[in-house]
Amino acid sequence: MTMDFLQMAGRRIAVFGVANKKSVAFQIGRLLEEAGAEVVYIVRSPARKEQLAKLLANRAVYVCDVEHQAEIDALQKQLSQDYDGFYGFVHAIAFADYSDGMHPFHETTRKQFLQAVDISCFSLIALSNALKDMLDPNGSVVTISISTTKMASESYGFMAPVKAALDSALAFLTKSFSRFSAVRFNAVAAGLLKTSASAGIPGYVDAYLFAEQVIPRKKGLTTEEVASTAVFLLSPRSSGITAQSIVVDAGMCINYFDQEIVARATSG
Repeated sequence: MTMDFLQMAGRRIAVFGVANKKSVAFQIGRLLEEAGAEVVYIVRSPARKEQLAKLLANRAVYVCDVEHQAEIDALQKQLSQDYDGFYGFVHAIAFADYSDGMHPFHETTRKQFLQAVDISCFSLIALSNALKDMLDPNGSVVTISISTTKMASESYGFMAPVKAALDSALAFLTKSFSRFSAVRFNAVAAGLLKTSASAGIPGYVDAYLFAEQVIPRKKGLTTEEVASTAVFLLSPRSSGITAQSIVVDAGMCINYFDQEIVARATSG
């Protein structure tokens, strides 16, 4: 008999943010399903739902564009009609408008920054509020952040301050929810990943290739490694962890001064 270590069998989890098979959200959903959980997927638009029809065949898929409160309200109403509750949910939603290229941080426009905050950070707060009455009192909410918000990585544009706000929100959500439940809020603070979304960020691919050199094992972080940590944080096995951002970067942060890399940078 196989031991159900994660204790996720039969638990229902809502997963927001699947874009394609490379998405962190999709990998989380896949691992949850393998652990016996019931996964309900929420995607951004009807067009996205149609694009994912084959990938998410025979799964429950709903649509919600988190930029619009009316759609969040409609989703809450529909989910409350269709289900008796959720153990938790995954917030793997982020967006930044780099359509006009990458510019120095001080040239970030108000519209760009506030839209990124709205979609990438405030949506976690809005969804938590909308679903609060449906969440198991001992459940778990997990979002996806980045391994550090203090490094001025030009390849990530203006998103690091937005992710810093997301990280800070974990503590405030945990505190405010503690008045009526023990729902936990945590983030997987992921290092650089090879996803379709990241590939569209100017300069990101070069940064990813550099990360592969800095990581001690000389192999980039995988989406499944991030997803595995997210599933652990969703599970009762992580019951002692809340309001935390768990760094998953394969050790990149400890190896910036690798002798070979320093030698290459300073030679000539």
